[in-house]
Parts: sequence; C-alpha cells; structure tokens
Amino acid sequence: MEDRFAFLTEWYDPTSALLRRYQLFYYPRDGSVEMFDVKNQRIFLRRTKYDDIHQEDLFIGNRVNVFSRQLHLIDYGDQYTANKLGSKKERTLALIKPDVVTKIGDILELIYSSNLIVTKAKMTKLTWSQAADFYAEHQGKPFFNNLVQFMSSGPVVAMELMGDEAMSIWRGLLGTSDPAVARREAPQSVRAQFGTDGMKNVGHGSDSPAAAARETEFFFPSTIGHGPSNTAVFTDCTCCIIKPHAISEGLAGKILNSISAAGFEISALQMFNMDRVNAEEFYEVYNGIVTEYPNMVTELCSGPCMALEIHGTDAPKTFREFCGPADPEIARHLRPTTLRALYGKDKVKNAVHCTDLPEDSVLEVQYFFKILDG
Repeated sequence: MEDRFAFLTEWYDPTSALLRRYQLFYYPRDGSVEMFDVKNQRIFLRRTKYDDIHQEDLFIGNRVNVFSRQLHLIDYGDQYTANKLGSKKERTLALIKPDVVTKIGDILELIYSSNLIVTKAKMTKLTWSQAADFYAEHQGKPFFNNLVQFMSSGPVVAMELMGDEAMSIWRGLLGTSDPAVARREAPQSVRAQFGTDGMKNVGHGSDSPAAAARETEFFFPSTIGHGPSNTAVFTDCTCCIIKPHAISEGLAGKILNSISAAGFEISALQMFNMDRVNAEEFYEVYNGIVTEYPNMVTELCSGPCMALEIHGTDAPKTFREFCGPADPEIARHLRPTTLRALYGKDKVKNAVHCTDLPEDSVLEVQYFFKILDG
C-alpha cells in the first residue's frame, strides 16, 4: 500500500469572493498531488507530479501553493496522516533578548540547521507593563524588577518555531541559563557563544506545551486583538522583503547577516503570509511594466516572507545598490557581492525585493508595518 497524506484545505477564490474547500492528497513516493472538491464531491485535480511541495511543508496552519492556488492547510484529512505527520510536531516561542537582537542572523542559522521552521517572527519593543505581564510567574522574586527593566530596554524578536519536539530542541540550542556554565558544558550553544550573564543570556524558550501556547498567544494573538506593536520608524528608511523561496531554503539568517555586515540597521522585522490580493496591490507599480509581474505575485504569496525596515541616511539608494540588479545572473557578473548575486536563483526568485523608487520607500514600509500589521 503506497503512502498517501491527506489534508483539508481552504482556498480563497477572488473571483467569487468565496472560501472553497478541497481535500489535498500528497504522495511522497513520487511527489505527486491530487485535489478533491469537497462541496461538489468530485476530483478537481487528477494525480499530477508537482515539485514545489515537500513533505516538510505539510503541517496544520501552513500555506502551500499548488499551480498558483494558495491553499491553507486547516486539518488532517484522515487519522493516518494525523498519526504519521502530527504526533511529534510542536510549536514553541523563541524570544531573543535586547542585547543580542543584532545577532538574529546567526541565531536563525542555528534554528534552520536544527530542522526547525520559523512560522512567525516579529521585532517589537515591550513596555514595562508588557514585560511584567510576560514574566508574571517571576513576580516577587528578587531579580524580577531588573529582568523587566532589561526586557523593556530595547527591541526583542519573538518567533514561533515549529518542528518535531521543537520545545526541547530550542531549549537545547539555547543551552543552560548561565552562559559561563554553558561555555563549559555546551560551547556550541547559543548562550555559550553570545550570552553575558544569567539575565543577559540571549533568549527565552517555553518550558511546557501550556507555556508555549500562552507565550505564543501573547506575541501573536490568534483571536481579535493585537500583540505588542512593531518597531518601524517610517523615516530615513527603505523596504526589504526576503522572498518566500529564500525563507524556505533557510537563507534568511545568511541574508540578515549580510545586511548587518554591510552596515545597514534593521529597524523593524516581521514575517507575513501574503494573500494574492495583497501581493498584487503591493507590486501594482510593476504591472504592465515588468514581464515577470504575474510570477512575482505568485512567488510573494507562495509562503511566508520576511519584511524589513532598513534604516539610515540615503537608505533607499544605498540599499538598492547593495541588493544588486534584479537578474541574479547579471548580478553575479557585474556585482558579485550583492544580495541577489549571492542568494538569487532567477529574476523572480531573486532572494529579496527592495524599494526601487526612493519616493516609494516609506509607502512600501507602511504597507507592511502599518496596513498589513494593522
């Protein structure tokens, strides 16, 4: 009997403005997919080989693109799939503390190399009372006030990590809470590499499923309401988007490191799942001008992307030069140290989008950090 994984999915049909439901079947043996229309009870897509979906993309809450339809995986389609793919999957919160936010690229590298997926991420600055709420369990302890003071002293990056046994893997990556001990016992751990003392110890990781659910909800509320706000400043800035293909190839850490090493300040960072309507609206300026426009839209909504606000004098011009020509092949010949030369594949999957016209830079940053995050 051949392996087959089944999921219940939803697709937003922009023509009729309806949510349509499909069963998605994935056959790992040859990487083929099949779709069944739930409402009309008929086959929608016959079994077809499709190289853009991989088994690790198949988890509840993720979005996958099948022939430019963005499907939202909302449930397992049968018990076999739930048992086989769902049993060890966990979500946990990883919180990067203010003293090492500049090391976020290195930390992402370690996360990706441990087979964890970053499903949500946001740079935020906690108020005193938000930090006190988050650490409420430590209230009354001698270090409480200092901890809250430190956690509200600068930006933090909150991330939801997902993967098999994500909680223990992330806590293992962090190492023991005292960096001095970590340097002796686990010199490869994040705290051994970047930690200072018991408080300035790089990050926080949830210690139980209940804590993970509560802490993730704190930063990324699933119901109506808004978590702590982003850190965008909307002045002297430009927009950069790490595209979905680069996120899924695990390149986000390397790209962030390259940006920092070139002297640019990342003043805001957040992951978004774009739907097609938003992607079309954001790229509207290229419609009819760039032949790749339809494919650029499809790529931008093919999975999570990471939006950045890059801050600094003359940022739109200098950052655009640092990204390089839109075609990575040309970039590799003419400007081999640019982001697209280093990380791009082709004109559509060219690793990053950056604002092309200086007068659009604040508008593009606002589109992500004011409109979509509003």
